[in-house]
Amino acid sequence: MADPSEPISAADIRLEHNGSAAVITLQRTRALNALTIDMRASLAGWFPEFSRNPNVYAVIIQSASPKAFSAGSDVREVATLGRADMAAARQTFADEYALNWRLECFSKPTVSLIDGMVMGGGVGISLYGTHRIAGEGYRFAMPETKIGLFPDVGVCHALSRMPDEMGLYLGLTGRTIDRADAYALGLVTHCIPATHFVDIVDGLADAQPVDPLLDDRHTDPGPGDHDHQRETIARCFSAPDVTAIIARLQSESGTHAEWARTVAAELRQRSPLSLAITLRHIRESKSRDLRQVLETDYRLACRCLEDNDFFEGVRALIVDKDNTPNWHPASPGAVTSDAIERYFAPLSNDALSLPSRAEMQAMRA
Repeated sequence: MADPSEPISAADIRLEHNGSAAVITLQRTRALNALTIDMRASLAGWFPEFSRNPNVYAVIIQSASPKAFSAGSDVREVATLGRADMAAARQTFADEYALNWRLECFSKPTVSLIDGMVMGGGVGISLYGTHRIAGEGYRFAMPETKIGLFPDVGVCHALSRMPDEMGLYLGLTGRTIDRADAYALGLVTHCIPATHFVDIVDGLADAQPVDPLLDDRHTDPGPGDHDHQRETIARCFSAPDVTAIIARLQSESGTHAEWARTVAAELRQRSPLSLAITLRHIRESKSRDLRQVLETDYRLACRCLEDNDFFEGVRALIVDKDNTPNWHPASPGAVTSDAIERYFAPLSNDALSLPSRAEMQAMRA
């Protein structure tokens, strides 16, 4: 999540046709490519055209910044809109999740070239492509619990299927992982030095078969930073609730005791309500398909717009930058089951209902 200091303009995202490839470049670089409403609208408009254009073999999404693919959605923009026009803010979330589903249903090769951070909404526009390439600087995080939100854009579908409670660990803590961990967890399909990204673009422009093009350049990333903590993560994050997870981390002894206490301290700084919602959402997402997860995301996001913590988190982390959010409730133990249940209860009206995959592909959407 970046502090979006740049104005919204058509220059924030660029589309070029290079031979058989449609090349999308995120270039809101001073805001670390924080995705605006207009940027997502451009993507949503382009992909149906790519589906119908027989001259487009593959779509490439890349960044003009060496620091970031995308630091996520422009949450300041959404929070400001939520204060002024609740219906418009809700529609913003609906449109974002519809875009995620559109990218999942898109049937042509889609290659994201990621070197630098990819977070939040940036994960949402890359995770559902057919190929996700990690350069040496790749860093993944879903830090939404820091701002009173939850890991959205459908990512709980992926987090819920990760081994050793790694998905719950990443979703609750918002911690960053490198490309080795991401490759092991299936978040990226290839690890390729960023110096080869130009060759990949040229190859796809020539309509070279995508799999051999990428497989020939893939390099083993080696062990991940979290390989040694996997057992500890599995033991601590399998606890039934957030309070119990923190207690297990705090009581951890041995080699990883200090690491576990640091994680526990970080969890205490997150929105307690967001932690509880995230835990339930990730665990329940294991039995849902991606479309159902995205529809649930919308329900939860609408409830976040009705509550305190999202606006307070954006204020403390991004607007005032005092890093002292006033969470309601203030501790994990104070989050009631009724409060959690209210978030997951069906919306009284305007629930998000996404077309089926078959309907999307029949429309060539």
